[in-house]
Amino acid sequence: MEFSLAILPGDGIGPDVTTEAVRVLEAVGRRFGHDFDLKQGSIGGNAIDKTGTALPEETLEISQAADAVLFGAVGGPKWDDLNAKVRPEDGILGLRRTMGLFANLRPVKVEPALANSSPIKKDRLEGVDMIVVRELTGGLYFAKPKKRWRTSRGQRAVDTLRYTEQEIDRIVRVGFELAMGRRKRLTSVDKANVLETGRLWREIATRVAKDYPDVEIEHVLVDNAAMQLIIRPAHFDVIVAENTFGDILTDEASVLSGSLGMLPSASLAGLPGGASGKRSRRKVNGLYEPIHGSAPDIAGQGIANPIGTILSLAMLLRYSLSLDDEAAAVEQAVQGVLAEGYRTRDIAGDGGDVIGTQQMGSVIAGRV
Repeated sequence: MEFSLAILPGDGIGPDVTTEAVRVLEAVGRRFGHDFDLKQGSIGGNAIDKTGTALPEETLEISQAADAVLFGAVGGPKWDDLNAKVRPEDGILGLRRTMGLFANLRPVKVEPALANSSPIKKDRLEGVDMIVVRELTGGLYFAKPKKRWRTSRGQRAVDTLRYTEQEIDRIVRVGFELAMGRRKRLTSVDKANVLETGRLWREIATRVAKDYPDVEIEHVLVDNAAMQLIIRPAHFDVIVAENTFGDILTDEASVLSGSLGMLPSASLAGLPGGASGKRSRRKVNGLYEPIHGSAPDIAGQGIANPIGTILSLAMLLRYSLSLDDEAAAVEQAVQGVLAEGYRTRDIAGDGGDVIGTQQMGSVIAGRV
């Protein structure tokens, strides 16, 4: 089969890790007989340097035309001027908004081979296998007004936390659909004791739950959810949260797996199937990226962990291309390499054979 992919490496370690994901993709193509047409585009800081904008029109066009987008990371000290009118993050935010990618799926699973790499006690990590569904195009990151200004009493700033009934309904339904194919438990995170948006969120989540009687729903305040992620992480199956809460909670959850470099994500405009877990083969464009940042301090040094990006590639194969066997082959390759003791520097807490970015990509591709 033939597929078209947009590759957007971005800044910092983005090119380092996406290169290794492409290496694994090529191995998938050889094993399963697929052809992947790859088109590369600039985004973020490097795009600002080249074109003056973080999301060039050419990049947007190839992303919209592709079957899926593989993304690295954006940002770095070079573009950190707080007063800048154009910022690297505008690129990824603009891409999500333009493509309508409202649902961010972030799986968190502790590989047994890495249990000693986490700062959390090993007995609390047994059975940790959850997915966090983060609303991606609303809330504080997008709503207006969003501005800074100066008054006679000094500077002021405002960000707006706004959600509509429709935005909440559609993201909560994504959570329920995923829960139907898993352990049938959904945790809805809000701040209903303080925020009006939180009360609206809980009301709508409760209403949507009536359409999924087989799924157990619990409502948890975000501060309690942050605590429970550490105290009893194995309790969680599917977590659904608004944009800011989801962003923070998934970064916290990364310590369970041992490193930010281990976690993938998928940004979608809905799921490619129904509650049964069976997916159609229709095109479902999405953007796939590791949840870590650009880490400019180690860019180009060959020590970044590419596994989060490689596992993002597995999600791309599964959700956008409906290639379940190929996705499983990538995931099993990662598990096998970790079981053999291969480690990048960030997950070498238990020793093992510490290797670099290219070597890790190579051994995973070899296992595929």
